[in-house]
Amino acid sequence: MNRTLRDGALNRRGLLTFAGAAVLAGCTPAKSPSTDGADGVLKFSIVAPESASSLESFWRPIIADMEKATGLKIEPYIGANYTALVEAMRFKQTHFGWFTNLSGLEAIRRANGEVFARTFDPGGDDGYNSVILVPASSKTTLEDILRCDKTLNFGIGDAKSTSGTLAPKTYLFSPKGIDIQTCFKTLKSANHNTNLVGVANGVLDAATGNTTSLRLQRERDIERKAKGEPTLGDKVRVVWTSPRLPEDPIVWRKDLDPAIKEKLRQFFLTYAQGEGPEAERQRGLLAKISIGGFKPADDNHLLRVREMEATENVLQAERGGDPRRIADARKALDAVKAEEAALQARTGLPADAT
Repeated sequence: MNRTLRDGALNRRGLLTFAGAAVLAGCTPAKSPSTDGADGVLKFSIVAPESASSLESFWRPIIADMEKATGLKIEPYIGANYTALVEAMRFKQTHFGWFTNLSGLEAIRRANGEVFARTFDPGGDDGYNSVILVPASSKTTLEDILRCDKTLNFGIGDAKSTSGTLAPKTYLFSPKGIDIQTCFKTLKSANHNTNLVGVANGVLDAATGNTTSLRLQRERDIERKAKGEPTLGDKVRVVWTSPRLPEDPIVWRKDLDPAIKEKLRQFFLTYAQGEGPEAERQRGLLAKISIGGFKPADDNHLLRVREMEATENVLQAERGGDPRRIADARKALDAVKAEEAALQARTGLPADAT
């Protein structure tokens, strides 16, 4: 989901309202829970590709199951943006969370984070794609977007969104020497749902999104249509699709109590697995946020995203023309590729499948 729900693209529990309450970079929280959850409460952060109210309704029963299975008190934490979630973990306001790939990478670098699991798609198609949407009724083409004549209003994702920002830059704009900051009449940053709504209503001429967010919207449109409510998914069309992107990581703080880690690990790796009514119920809950379940993972899961990031840095450096910066960026990219090659030789699997 990043995905979708990603990224770009869900929660919260009870009466707690955390949207907008995340600590900003450089600020010190007034009071934070203990690092190991010794105060009896663990905070679970959640990416927000949709509205906080949607997240609450979808995640509330999953967190209730998590509490029941682990015996832990768990409260959800919804940040206003991906950076807020990283900062919350950095300042020990949260203990573990569902991240996008790029924000998860930032959590590892800046917030003592560690990948221990990752999501997989309920349809068995393991991965998702970044897309660019335009109004279905418009004649706008990808060529129109790439013309960069400052006539279009464009929507992009959060700066730490994998599918909303990094993927379209790495795979579409930067290889063509395009700086999106100077390309459009207006450039607005928002989550996937907001961008989709903006395109569907003609407020935006084009915007980034992802296949998960788009599929969920169209699934929900079936229910909306039955109720006579307006639909959105049929008001947009896709003009560009990225290569496959890895699924989202679940990240915890490295210094979390080992006993708590094991309880969380067991929950995630067994939830919605197996047969029977209870497993079906759990799969039904996860399907609403386009998750089929969770697989074990480690920081190697983010090697593919590190390669994307390093590739984007090379392209930016080449656009700037500074030989030293270009050499440094290429060296960094070569180092990531070497890590990927070594991992694949060792496991026989691509990095994002480990």
